[in-house]
Amino acid sequence: MAQVPQRFFDALAVRTWCGLSLRALGRAREEIDAINVYPVADGDTGTNLYLTVESAFAAVEAVFAAHEVDGAVRDAGGNAWDAGEGARDAGEGALDVDGGPSLADAVGAMAHGALIGARGNSGTILAQLLRGMAQVLAARGDSGHTEGAGLRLALRHAAASARQAVAHPVEGTVLTVASAAADAAEEARGDCAEVARAAYEGARAALVATPGQLPVLERAGVVDAGGHGLVTVLAALVETFTGRAPGPVAVPHARVEHGGEGPAAGECATEGDESGPAFEVIYLLEAEDAAVARLRQRLDALGDSLVVVGGDGLWNVHVHVDDAGAAVEAGVEAGRPYRIRITHFGHGDAHTTGTERPPRERTQRAVVAVVPGEGLAELCTEAGATTVLARPGEPPASGELVQAVRRAHAREVVLLPNDAELRHTAAAAAEQARTEGIRVALIPTRSAVQGIAALAVHEPERRFDEDVVAMTSAAGATRHAEVTVAERQAWTTAGICQAGDVLGLIDGDVAVIGADVSEVAATVLDRMLSAGGELVTLVLGDEAPQAVADRLEARVRDAYLAVDTVVYRGGRQGALLLVGVE
Repeated sequence: MAQVPQRFFDALAVRTWCGLSLRALGRAREEIDAINVYPVADGDTGTNLYLTVESAFAAVEAVFAAHEVDGAVRDAGGNAWDAGEGARDAGEGALDVDGGPSLADAVGAMAHGALIGARGNSGTILAQLLRGMAQVLAARGDSGHTEGAGLRLALRHAAASARQAVAHPVEGTVLTVASAAADAAEEARGDCAEVARAAYEGARAALVATPGQLPVLERAGVVDAGGHGLVTVLAALVETFTGRAPGPVAVPHARVEHGGEGPAAGECATEGDESGPAFEVIYLLEAEDAAVARLRQRLDALGDSLVVVGGDGLWNVHVHVDDAGAAVEAGVEAGRPYRIRITHFGHGDAHTTGTERPPRERTQRAVVAVVPGEGLAELCTEAGATTVLARPGEPPASGELVQAVRRAHAREVVLLPNDAELRHTAAAAAEQARTEGIRVALIPTRSAVQGIAALAVHEPERRFDEDVVAMTSAAGATRHAEVTVAERQAWTTAGICQAGDVLGLIDGDVAVIGADVSEVAATVLDRMLSAGGELVTLVLGDEAPQAVADRLEARVRDAYLAVDTVVYRGGRQGALLLVGVE
């Protein structure tokens, strides 16, 4: 179906472009993964780009959702309070609700979402390209949109800022493709559609030429994978303004061996280095500019493929090193690193030359569970599950769940999202995995305690359907609650809460508002056990004192003689306490 063209580059055009880019990268992901030959053969550039844009897309959608007033109550000061679960602040940085988000809001969200969700070298560079565009478009966005001239400037600044973010730029990579796109766009003297089309054609021509610039690409008969991804994103930009995609990205000279493993986008490592560093280290970093400048120097001495992008106190750091601990320690010295990901380029994977090892045999069945803290991750891993860590405010994307399903390496997979908000994300991941021949059953668990209950009755020796029914039944029989602290004033189902109030939520709805954690937790537990129960599961977060669990255990012993209690430490799970009653 043809896309309705956007005349100007405004907030709606940003939203359209982001969605089309995600769809196009989803189609091209396997092809891009397969053609990686420089410099690290971990075969995930297409996947990394997809996950990066998926994060950008979610951020843009959140900006548009924040301008919808369905279910909101507005006070005299103009603040919007969400009458449902929690509160939504529609004040800072937002325009009139009726007018929707501005260009600056939308493009800024796209860039920020890409920054916090950037994966691999390719995703990190794409995040900086989008940030460079956002800086120009936000400055010109007073009227709510920009035309061809503004888009030309944005593409030029994007290419320049991405090149500056790479420690040692190499030609024949995505940086070359981005520069060619900007050069071609500058020659276009028309509207956004003409500029986008020129940028796409310039980028595509540069992509075809990459094998002549990097011998490692020429030897393998492929084009640069990161450059291929950027051309795909620019094709989506053309479709945004013309209503039609320019067709599949043709890659003459590319040898695509589906099922093979190519390297991720290592656009800035030493050419032909097939015995490079052992680890890829990525983290978000809160730090000042001066500290980041020192960090660049230190990481550059530790390894290669160094890319540091971002600004305004938030950075995404990517580097390949032999000493992963030293790379993280450097981040600690510079500021506050978090969302740390360390990938080992293992034997037969990233730096293998010669004959590959035969793939290991798939197991029959596995469980993939999303967990909110390190403690539960360890618990579920010991129980045999493949886990995906979801930190507070950082829900996993569907691509991460698909990767976990693949990592489980099983013919049959039971997927436990353990969060009501992840239902659609998990459904999309399950559908993607099914297209790859994996039998996936999604059990719509709404809390980690329901996931624990389901995992406790999991028996891989049973028939798949019987196992899924038993796990679903156990999860459904488990009522769930949590005790947390309100971040802001809000309307709730139990009345108005203030910032700092302790909230007790039962089955997703606020049931108790109080000032003391132990008192609120005890009230929640009494209400849950009033309907009966045989087992109470308590999962304490890092910020919850052990005394809370001790008091609740004592209360169960004294008042509910036939009820057992188990206590786990969940780690940094967001909520002070999770409660399950079976």
